[in-house]
Amino acid sequence: MARSFDSGQRPLTNVPYESANNPYNSGAGFYNESSGFLPPQQRKKSGLSPWIKFGIPIVVIIIAAAVVGGVVGSRDHKSSTSSSGSSSSGPSNPSAAASSAVNNKEAIGVFPTATDSYGLPVYPTTANTAAFVAPTFVASATSAAWPSDTFTPSSPAPTSVRSDRPRLIAPKYKWDALPGLIANDPYLQEWNATIIGNATAYNQSSLVQYTVDGGLSLSGVLDVARQVKERLKAYAYAFRITGNKGWVDRAWDEILNASNNGSQPFSAGNDGDNWNSQHFLDVGEFTAGFAIAYDWLYDQWSDDQRNAIMWTMLNLGLNKGVQSYTNNTFHDFYGWWQDDVNGNWNCVCNSGLTLGALALLGDDPTGQAQQLLGFTIPNALANCVQGPSTDGTWSETANYWYFGTTGHSEMTSALMTATGSDYGMLHNNTAFNQTGLFHMYVTGMTSLFNYGDHGPNKYSTTADSLLFYGTQYNTPAYMLFQRDQRDAHSDPWAMFWYDPTVTGAFWDNLPLDHFFDDPVDQWASMRTSWTSNEGLYAAIKSGQLQKHQNHNDLDCGDFVLDAMGQRWAGELGSGDYDASGYFNGNAQDGTNGQRWLYYRKRTEGQNTIVVGEQNQLITAEPTIKHGSTGEVQDATTTYQVPSTSLAYFTTDMSSAYSTATSMKRGLRLLAGRKQVLLQDEMDTSAPIQWRMHTNATVTLNGATATLALGGQTMIVQILSPSSATFTTLNATRYADDPPLPPNQVDQPNPGVTVLAINLDAGQQTVQVLFNPQWPGSSSSDFVTPPSVSLDDWSLTSHNQS
Repeated sequence: MARSFDSGQRPLTNVPYESANNPYNSGAGFYNESSGFLPPQQRKKSGLSPWIKFGIPIVVIIIAAAVVGGVVGSRDHKSSTSSSGSSSSGPSNPSAAASSAVNNKEAIGVFPTATDSYGLPVYPTTANTAAFVAPTFVASATSAAWPSDTFTPSSPAPTSVRSDRPRLIAPKYKWDALPGLIANDPYLQEWNATIIGNATAYNQSSLVQYTVDGGLSLSGVLDVARQVKERLKAYAYAFRITGNKGWVDRAWDEILNASNNGSQPFSAGNDGDNWNSQHFLDVGEFTAGFAIAYDWLYDQWSDDQRNAIMWTMLNLGLNKGVQSYTNNTFHDFYGWWQDDVNGNWNCVCNSGLTLGALALLGDDPTGQAQQLLGFTIPNALANCVQGPSTDGTWSETANYWYFGTTGHSEMTSALMTATGSDYGMLHNNTAFNQTGLFHMYVTGMTSLFNYGDHGPNKYSTTADSLLFYGTQYNTPAYMLFQRDQRDAHSDPWAMFWYDPTVTGAFWDNLPLDHFFDDPVDQWASMRTSWTSNEGLYAAIKSGQLQKHQNHNDLDCGDFVLDAMGQRWAGELGSGDYDASGYFNGNAQDGTNGQRWLYYRKRTEGQNTIVVGEQNQLITAEPTIKHGSTGEVQDATTTYQVPSTSLAYFTTDMSSAYSTATSMKRGLRLLAGRKQVLLQDEMDTSAPIQWRMHTNATVTLNGATATLALGGQTMIVQILSPSSATFTTLNATRYADDPPLPPNQVDQPNPGVTVLAINLDAGQQTVQVLFNPQWPGSSSSDFVTPPSVSLDDWSLTSHNQS
């Protein structure tokens, strides 16, 4: 039911980015699979989208010793070639410049001037030396800083909590300081207006309905749980910032409804387990949402209301959590996520249970809250915290990073504010501080490098963990990057994880390229700029095809390509999560390998080489080599790479093919990063097909393909073999593919064309050159690269006199 308010809350509208009232920026209404955040009426089940439009991205990343601001990936792998690049000179007194910038935030305003059609920030092309300084936290800016927390226990314990409320993520001292910080910070002003606007939109909507997605044991009611969570957070925030008790009443309506005590049924015949332990993510998210409402509005609830919320949380949330850890039968069915699962399931479930337990400590007469904390913290340390691999890449996919890090940061922040310690959540995995860098580099110029599954609707799941990690890992560039992204505007966490003393340009001295070397991941990110979405971005991966929680594809050699504001080679994304065997990917074939029957998961559904119309082998163990001239962007938004700038990545992925004795692929940026060369060297016993999925309109002329997309043109040429020609195919399974499970179908991929090259079995070398038709460019701007064996690629291998 809608509540009436008199405090001037604004509905959602499309307004310019720079407006403090902006809810979604000018790109609102585009589905952005990296942030997944849309107005409620415009969301849809992402797993059933016809395809993740190449540009659909979001949004929101490392060599062990690398830090933001250092020259990462600046030399040939295993060589000592020094880096080079252009850079403007910085201010003569960086400390004074940073202090000036933070003290003039209101005059400077938010950095982006708009968002593009994909929801990514658009930066001004004029120099702003007053604002675009090196990333830093200005310790001397005390008027812009949060006050210190006086709760500093000498011997923190998970069951010993602060005496005041709220205790979860946003303690009272932060609420007390927040209005003054908002008044002087344009980012906080914008986010505050957006959150209040969202709460207003939710208030004008009907209560969340209990809609089961596929089945309680399939996708369950996860969307429902996350909608309830985002609403309760928004309502609780709106009350505490405005003092209008209508928001408390509206939160109570939603709580009654989600407790199955409202005017509409909130179950599917599963009374007593309405929060659905059959799909335990649902329990985690419901419990987290109720925990925030219980804690943030603690002093507003009557005794009866508080008891009602507590017993709902105990019966539908915490009790299920205790059972999942102590009841073997229950655990085997519903607690599997506790057993060596270093992905989002472990983070989300343990986080929600932890928030619920922390909220109820001191009130819970059953002892379950205290008992549960003895399970969730050590289990999260052993699993959730291990989500990033040694190079910072998230174990599942670029999109599942959002769910995993949101759960991790919520749990960690709540433990710190409620009990005074993180208990190792931040540091037990020494690579966790690099996962922010993974997210930054996996974000392209139209979208993420969105390999594998992109997951369900994100709702209140954002990349705001970067704000939290920015402070905790003393990496201001994380915070500066995320504050400009569209999903930073939507969630109350941003208001409390943001440090208003941060200042500077995240891109200043940030390397253009980064290579991720962990054998599980093995991928590269290469670009021309961090501040222009009209440049070039290329990413390519190899890596193992297991250890990704069954969210990966069979995709060694897969790549994406952005240029001139368009995605020319892109990803299809998720299949139908409710399809039979969709998550059975632990075997090559058979019942335990049914995942690999679906087109979007098969090798033919990727931008790579298919041999004999067969899938790649899940036992693949590729190797890689890479290099870069090591440019870092300067403080300007108009940075131009020098003509000598280049980067490359090669992989030997022979182990991924049963019908190839050798299979190697390399991607190289040429001509000052204006062109891209993709080269494959193969020796096979079955026919070969080179495949690339594109949204572009394709016109063929023998060995040349002209791609048109978004008013731009890309010319793609086959340089070798000389007899090869392009063909186009539908993005559908081969006629002789193994059949899908009974009564299952592949999802359609309308608007997608497969650009292909067919070759005979045997030894083949394929060189494909991508020539974006840059505005104002001429043929003299492009080069025809020499033919160099992939094993001989180096920084100088393609030099021509």
